[in-house]
Amino acid sequence: MSKIRIVDLYKSFEQKQVLKGVNLEIMAGEIMVIIGQSGSGKSVLLKHIIGIMKPDQGQIFIDEEEITSLSGEALTKISRKFGMLFQGAALFDSLTVAENVAFGLRRHTDLSEEEIQQVVRTSLERVGLRGVENLLPYELSGGMKKRVGLARAIAYNPEIILYDEPTTGLDPIRADAINDLILQLKEQLHVTSVVITHDMNTTYKVADRIGMLYDGRIIETGTPEEIKNSRNPVVQQFIHGRAAGPIVEW
Repeated sequence: MSKIRIVDLYKSFEQKQVLKGVNLEIMAGEIMVIIGQSGSGKSVLLKHIIGIMKPDQGQIFIDEEEITSLSGEALTKISRKFGMLFQGAALFDSLTVAENVAFGLRRHTDLSEEEIQQVVRTSLERVGLRGVENLLPYELSGGMKKRVGLARAIAYNPEIILYDEPTTGLDPIRADAINDLILQLKEQLHVTSVVITHDMNTTYKVADRIGMLYDGRIIETGTPEEIKNSRNPVVQQFIHGRAAGPIVEW
């Protein structure tokens, strides 16, 4: 299990400042859910944590190792601590389920083909999928695609799993199945989990703690019960989905 510490993180794209001094500590083994409006910078923050993006200013520590200054082999070594479920599952359409799950293993490990196939089977079984190895992505439901993406994310046996809008595009039943899976993998793999979402059903079900990203900063953190009882009007407007309030949509 790994601890994540984000210190004064800033990021701009041309004239738009997206992150304006994000500070957040994520404890080893917990599920931290980051909530916020669409376009608030949640995915940008996630990409900084995994090292895909570099900040304009600020630092990210993984187990007290500062990663924003790393590059090359040092960054690759740290990145192997992570598994990531992308918003659209990000499967390769021309590859079978088994080939999708094995993709990174073939490129970045010295495992034999027999060992890779065992990891693929184990990873798929952990997400509740059996007998789908030879199917192509177009033959899968939305929920199954998410599970395959998650199987690929855990194939490396990661210490940290990042979830980018894991229930987006799913009906309530399939969404709840993914929520159960997030909780299950935390217990089975003893991982630290970071979930970004604007789905409050997911948030309340899986979160140990919640952080709200608004106007480029984390404006409040707490347990689900603490967030429900927050006195911050921005938090209250968001979690109850009210049009009226300090958050203005244009």
